Amino acid sequence: MAKWVYMFTEGDATMRNLLGGKGANLAEMTKLGLPVPQGFTVTTEACTQYYEDGRMINQEIMDQIMEAIVKMEAITEKKFGDKENPLLVSVRSGARASMPGMMDTILNLGLNEEVVKVLAEKSGNPRWAWDCYRRFIQMYSDVVMEVGKKYFEELIDEMKEKKGVKEDVDLTAEDLQVLAEQFKAEYKSKIGSDFPTDPKEQLMGAIQAVFRSWDNPRANIYRRDNDIPYSWGTAVNVQMMAFGNMGDTSGTGVAFTRDPATGEKALMGEFLMNAQGEDVVAGVRTPQKIAGLKEIMPEVYEQFIGICNKLEDHYRDMQDMEFTIEDKKLYMLQTRNGKRTAQAALKIACDLVDEGMITEEKAVAMIEPRNLDTLLHPQFDAAELKKATPIGKALGASPGAACGKVVFTADDAKEWDLKGEKVILVRLETSPEDIEGMKAAQGILTVRGGMTSHAAVVARGMGTCCVSGCGDIVMDEANKKFTLGGKEYKEGDFISLDGSTGNIYEGIIATVDAQIAGEFGRIMTWADKYRTMKVRTNADTPEDARKARELGAEGIGLCRTEHMFFEGNRIDAFREMICSETLEEREAALEKILPEQQGDFEALYEALEGNPVTIRFLDPPLHEFVPTSEEDIKKLADAQGKTVAQIKAIIDSLHEFNPMMGHRGCRLAVTYPEIAKMQTKAVIRAAINVKKAHPEWNICPEIMIPLVGEVKELKYVKKFVVETADAEIAAAGVELKYEVGTMIEIPRAALTADEIAKEADFFCFGTNDLTQMTFGFSRDDAGKFLDAYYDAKIFENDPFAKLDQTGVGKLMEMSIQLGKPANSKLHVGICGEHGGDPTSVEFCNTLGLDYVSCSPFRVPIARLAAAQAAIKAGK
Repeated sequence: MAKWVYMFTEGDATMRNLLGGKGANLAEMTKLGLPVPQGFTVTTEACTQYYEDGRMINQEIMDQIMEAIVKMEAITEKKFGDKENPLLVSVRSGARASMPGMMDTILNLGLNEEVVKVLAEKSGNPRWAWDCYRRFIQMYSDVVMEVGKKYFEELIDEMKEKKGVKEDVDLTAEDLQVLAEQFKAEYKSKIGSDFPTDPKEQLMGAIQAVFRSWDNPRANIYRRDNDIPYSWGTAVNVQMMAFGNMGDTSGTGVAFTRDPATGEKALMGEFLMNAQGEDVVAGVRTPQKIAGLKEIMPEVYEQFIGICNKLEDHYRDMQDMEFTIEDKKLYMLQTRNGKRTAQAALKIACDLVDEGMITEEKAVAMIEPRNLDTLLHPQFDAAELKKATPIGKALGASPGAACGKVVFTADDAKEWDLKGEKVILVRLETSPEDIEGMKAAQGILTVRGGMTSHAAVVARGMGTCCVSGCGDIVMDEANKKFTLGGKEYKEGDFISLDGSTGNIYEGIIATVDAQIAGEFGRIMTWADKYRTMKVRTNADTPEDARKARELGAEGIGLCRTEHMFFEGNRIDAFREMICSETLEEREAALEKILPEQQGDFEALYEALEGNPVTIRFLDPPLHEFVPTSEEDIKKLADAQGKTVAQIKAIIDSLHEFNPMMGHRGCRLAVTYPEIAKMQTKAVIRAAINVKKAHPEWNICPEIMIPLVGEVKELKYVKKFVVETADAEIAAAGVELKYEVGTMIEIPRAALTADEIAKEADFFCFGTNDLTQMTFGFSRDDAGKFLDAYYDAKIFENDPFAKLDQTGVGKLMEMSIQLGKPANSKLHVGICGEHGGDPTSVEFCNTLGLDYVSCSPFRVPIARLAAAQAAIKAGK
């Protein structure tokens, strides 16, 4: 019989895959002797089984859950469902990877009308008892039965208005009892049946709801963004309740052993007295700073400090902890490696090395590569910032500079973003349902909530600027406007946020490029020390090339020469070439472009300072270059001495039914060898000139022929390239090495790589086209149906963003296995968009690629990912 349920005393931190992060850490804290309310974990395998069984919890799992409840009763000396001494529990999710706020939680489970009355009487604290019950009804209705929580919030607001109070804590026991009755009536009106009173029914419903939440929209989006496989499932933790809402001697809080925004080594956290956990993270009330606990309960504070130090020493990383104080007794509800900003991650990693806690390799491995992207984003111009006056100030919850138009709903943020608008999402408080809007926004501003609210934690994880807890804002969500500093701001008005200081500004403040230094430099130095794979950049301009070099690129893996044809007046000459009717006319037009293209290549060689430069010859179909406006068509006709009708006829003749698979790539060079000859002259002449200016540099141009699917194509085009290159080198009387290789972007090229390798000095995987050709769909059109594929669980990720290792990856592996034996000097890289995706980089490292190439701003991400891949592989 399979084991589906583990008591906290049966597990430890090594069982993360089975018990989930939360369950494994609860077990580990139990093992360390910390004050953990005891309970059990229903495994991730049980979640997977739930889905296999058609979203049902089978009898074997149910039986083991009930056996665990009996063991909990013995530990706690309370009885589940008992009227005299009831055991109340929390039911929480806990996946292997931390997914804050994405899945569901139910507190105070086990209450019903009879139990709450007994608790109210026996505890002498009826307000606490009724507060627990109304919370339970609301959470169970929302999470398990999917009745929207807004209906209950409206009832609470009506009650507070009627009683003339501002906070939930100001409501009396009688008020809360009335609310509980109203909540049950609301439940019945929405569901059509009475609220469940049997604790066992409540428990199974709650566990099923947590399993179900693994597949909710926000969890699916979060997993896609964070490379968390659907197959992992979530565990469920059932734990004895510790009550922070029993009065002024009770409370709850969240704390980090270091500042998650800056990385500073100082305890940072927040707590609320007379509250339960969701009050802190939901941002419904603005909490106090953790240092305030020292004044209120000095002994509890000292105990908590000791536990914090013990946990950080044990896990050797910054910890994010949840705790509850029940009548002056401290309980630890959770610990995990805390989410942090990229700046904080770098500082924490370097500090831990300096403190002797971890090695350099561990420091490199603990940084999330994709988060480095946020460090490279612009910051506010200091001079412009000095001139600006803040209209408000709150908590700088997630650093960065953000400017945009105000929107008030997640749906609006998403919709405006799709139209190309930059937006700032302004909310009373965010909830997990807002995840897509938060992703779409440049920045997030909330009225409620602290540094540990949902908005703050999720924004930090995303690297999105966030300012939280601006209580001075008077919101009017219904009319999509707010008032701050005596002025009204409506939907569409521009504001700017400084996520470091918490300042809010009217209008747009100018930004400057981020500076890379300090801990970033240290981590990158360590990354370069341990990685075995080179990192190049995709760059078509000297500016991009220089930026990439600044960020550590070791060459250009892809220069798209067609982008150069649009510069200045050269598009006119290129259009003349397209519309020419004789070889002489085409050559005359290309002769105009030659010096321009040569100059471009010289600038690239200069920017790369002797590092390799791979230049891809013309790839797109010719129709992409022809004019579309009447004015431009007339201009071209006059230049060619043709009529407008003749030019339009030529343009029409270039139309293709499937341009992606049409007259492009090496097919253009086969049809018009003079294009390849002109580009070869430009490449070689540029190399000769730069070599003369810098004899110490190792200039070796790499000429890449695109879209080869048949070795004879490559041989045919290569012949023109080699003849032209050799003639140029001989005429110059210099020595210059060069290479001719090809892109592997057609499945047939991968299948016949042994033949192609005999004619190629290098392979470069163009995984954008290879993915299109392998799947048989266009990346420009895939967006129309990918969402349906995600919903149907056909795909978990966009294959154009994250390399398909099963299919496309198999073709890549085959190419290497066939190509290398056929040509022992063959070097291999990748230059599709996947070159900057961390999981794809790891796969490339596994295949033994010599380099990955990516856009300039993703170079540090690729460097770090390559180092992590090498460390993981033990190299």
